[in-house]
Amino acid sequence: MPLTREEKDAFKRDGVVIRRGLVAPALVHRASSLIETWYRDLQPNDIPAYSQRTFAPELGSHPDILALYGQTEAAELATVLLGAILPVTTTQIQVRVPESEFPGVQPEKTMHVDGVSCPHLDPRELRTFSLLVGVVLSDVSSAQDGALHYQPGGHHTMADWFRTQWALGMTEQVPPEIGHEQGVPLLGVPGDVLLMHHLVPHSVGRNLTPFPRVMAYFRVSHPHHPRRRLEALRDPWLDYPALAATAQPAADKE
Repeated sequence: MPLTREEKDAFKRDGVVIRRGLVAPALVHRASSLIETWYRDLQPNDIPAYSQRTFAPELGSHPDILALYGQTEAAELATVLLGAILPVTTTQIQVRVPESEFPGVQPEKTMHVDGVSCPHLDPRELRTFSLLVGVVLSDVSSAQDGALHYQPGGHHTMADWFRTQWALGMTEQVPPEIGHEQGVPLLGVPGDVLLMHHLVPHSVGRNLTPFPRVMAYFRVSHPHHPRRRLEALRDPWLDYPALAATAQPAADKE
């Protein structure tokens, strides 16, 4: 089912659309089984590095993991939003480990925008993209389940900050007013899919359940994004020509 007018308006206003049950259970099961098998050998000392980049890096290009995006409507919806997209060839697998099993090893992630002023990268290096597609692979029923927290409408604030106050090389990831926000937790069940504008700031809480919380993330880029990363930080609709040509949702007009 294509994006509705209401979903497009919501994405332009909030930077987020959530499609429930988009990924078939069989695809979810195959991907989850691979990650569960890998997780059994997880060592505590490896968790901080995996948390910064990806868990199960050797599974990132596995066909059963890539199928969560490429063999579902997620890729079609990304194309509707961006108009054209580069091929997606790898997956970021993120696991929030149970605090009871690994106490103090995986602290909360503060509000940030992916690929900008990352603590583990040179602050002058940008690893940005256009759209984040996240597939829920385990139950997330409360904010205490290691949920991702996003700031609706934060892409507008971030674009203005990047345009007027930020410069390449700065180590601050978000302005103070965004850094103090709690955000909205992404709650869902396996098979739900998040479509989120790259500029929407987000954080990740600790997992206080007995079970790991697993997400598969796909970073999708407009074909022109790699050569205009700075410009795309300052103009939230540069990579979204179809949305840029539409009127703002009524709630945004004054």
